[in-house]
Amino acid sequence: MSMLPLEQLLRKNILELTPYSCARDEFQGQASVYLDANENPYNGPYNRYPDPLQRELKQKIAAIKGLRPGQVFLGNGSDESIDVLFRAFCEPRIDNVVAIEPTYGMYRVSAGINDVAYRRVLLDEHFQIDAGRILAACDAHTKLVFLCSPNNPTGNSLNRAEILKSLDRFEGILVLDEAYIDFASEPSLMSRLDDYPGLVVLQTFSKAWGSAAIRLGMALASESIVKVLNKIKYPYNVNLLTQQQAAKMLESAPRVKDWVAQILQERERLRKALSELRLVKHIYPSDANFLLVRVSDANRLYTALTEQGIIVRNRNNVSLCLGCLRITIGTAGENQILLQALKALDQNFG
Repeated sequence: MSMLPLEQLLRKNILELTPYSCARDEFQGQASVYLDANENPYNGPYNRYPDPLQRELKQKIAAIKGLRPGQVFLGNGSDESIDVLFRAFCEPRIDNVVAIEPTYGMYRVSAGINDVAYRRVLLDEHFQIDAGRILAACDAHTKLVFLCSPNNPTGNSLNRAEILKSLDRFEGILVLDEAYIDFASEPSLMSRLDDYPGLVVLQTFSKAWGSAAIRLGMALASESIVKVLNKIKYPYNVNLLTQQQAAKMLESAPRVKDWVAQILQERERLRKALSELRLVKHIYPSDANFLLVRVSDANRLYTALTEQGIIVRNRNNVSLCLGCLRITIGTAGENQILLQALKALDQNFG
């Protein structure tokens, strides 16, 4: 609510940028003859460039999300949205961003790629945020704040009151990454976009929607911010096959709800079974499709599992995650294979 005017936040070159106008930007609808884009006239429909603004797909996404189509930006995974936000708002070697620690690693990587200072605010012992500490890390050159809720790799949802307090007081763009929101008990904050013009909510087809391979991420924001992101992105950033598969998945919403329910059921079953092992020292609460588990010897256990063809994520070197493995919730069969391997190893890791 305290967001500065968008013109003051944007980089000057982006504010003045005339975007590339591709052929399909200049014409909307259906024509009988397309002779405008130097396409091969054969091998339809793959010979034609896709809709650069993914209008039909955005209509379907907006209907499911309860948003307006103009509030939806689509990118090649959430990573493209993150990168475009840096390019829109952060002047290299001048501006900075603030993010919690530990969290998703691409915020820091994108900061490095774009030559933008990255300021980390450590979570407390319960993996929670304090709005006062977040805001204290900000200054006049802080353009973006990144919060991930449910957070990766910790799995927990961040305190909603502290998120809103940050939104109320931060004058820049607060990016709330909700990649795992479908597995959480709390609702998305995307319903508050009209209340908070500086809020950008990231969601994805990679997790609950079971479509990581198509690489489609969503940045949900005000129409003004989405227009800026569309101005910067590459002309045809989401290919036709991805658009078609995403539209097909949107028709399978009931099946996706069933997947989520099964994953949550397996998460609880796995949590109970892991708690009975001597090698497991602590299982952190999770609102995501994974568990963060502190074990006796994370490096050794990780290696032992990989030798059996079982791949988990070693988070031992991540801040506040000493001795931890991150375990994705798989199918009942996959989870059982993991448990059998851990039970066999248990007596050697007590």
